[in-house]
Amino acid sequence: MKSRKKIIIFGATGNVGSYLVDYALNYFNADEYEVIASGRRQTDFFTKRGIEYYPVDVTKEEDFEKLPTKDVYAVMLLSAQIPSYMDNYQPRKYVDSIIIGAYNVLEYCRKTKVDRIIYTQTVFDVSSYSHDIILKPNLAKCFSYMGDHAMYVISKNAALEFIEHYHQEYGLKKFIFRLPTIYCYSPYQYYFPNGVKTMRPIYQMINKAKNSETLEVWGDPKYAKDMVHVNDFSQMLCKAVEVNREEGYYNVGTGIPVTLEEQVNTIVDEFSPKENPSQIIFCPDKPSTGGFLMDITNAKEELGYEPQYNCRKLLEDFKKEMELNKFKELRILNI
Repeated sequence: MKSRKKIIIFGATGNVGSYLVDYALNYFNADEYEVIASGRRQTDFFTKRGIEYYPVDVTKEEDFEKLPTKDVYAVMLLSAQIPSYMDNYQPRKYVDSIIIGAYNVLEYCRKTKVDRIIYTQTVFDVSSYSHDIILKPNLAKCFSYMGDHAMYVISKNAALEFIEHYHQEYGLKKFIFRLPTIYCYSPYQYYFPNGVKTMRPIYQMINKAKNSETLEVWGDPKYAKDMVHVNDFSQMLCKAVEVNREEGYYNVGTGIPVTLEEQVNTIVDEFSPKENPSQIIFCPDKPSTGGFLMDITNAKEELGYEPQYNCRKLLEDFKKEMELNKFKELRILNI
């Protein structure tokens, strides 16, 4: 019997990672590929569902001895400490989880002769460009060396240098994906900008809409950004497993600009009671939060990527996932 190609997803217990595992299981032919989940936590969430799971802390070299050593074709590396869940600034966590973690994963790839690594980079590596432009995949790095995201971005950039070394030295194929915000439902609705616990804007709007409260549109209502559904993100990464190429660098996006006005109108349509919908008021003098527009041309041409979710479909699915709450036991609600 022919051996199946193993795909190991590091960071499988995270918000995005858990959805990626779910998508990959449906995407790949189970006769050809085996999807394996790995995360830092001890959990039986995956094994209860017939999915092989290995608890691996990527900062610990010895943990990699738990992993398979034969027929590992691809690794997807999502594991990382991220700023949105850091309530007390500890930059060493970035160095450990991202730089040391990447080194340990790359060494595992080298030793087990993995064909390719798929890595997620942050859009904050080009965040100092004007938000009015469409970001190209090959833009030179341009970010602030100040603030709570600086060490995160620096660590991510260092990991990319490690990956380039293993690509050139050992022939490890590499596929890098630059991520803006990826939209997927989580019952934990908060994040920590500058260490302050804050409800995420999308949940603020959804909760107000459900209660028929007035929604405010701050800044220019025609300001547009990419809204990327987790399944479109997952489609991109899964296609990188199959593509016959040595490397690729791609923006994760949709190519469909979503204005603030469209986003808020759609939230009201989907979540507000029909008999008493929320009112929308425009506040052009209040500051709006930033977003990014991503050029995805090369992802379409090289990977055959075709985004499936516009703003309406994304929020319809978000609503459905809120009801299903299928990853509830993986979410940590007491941060």
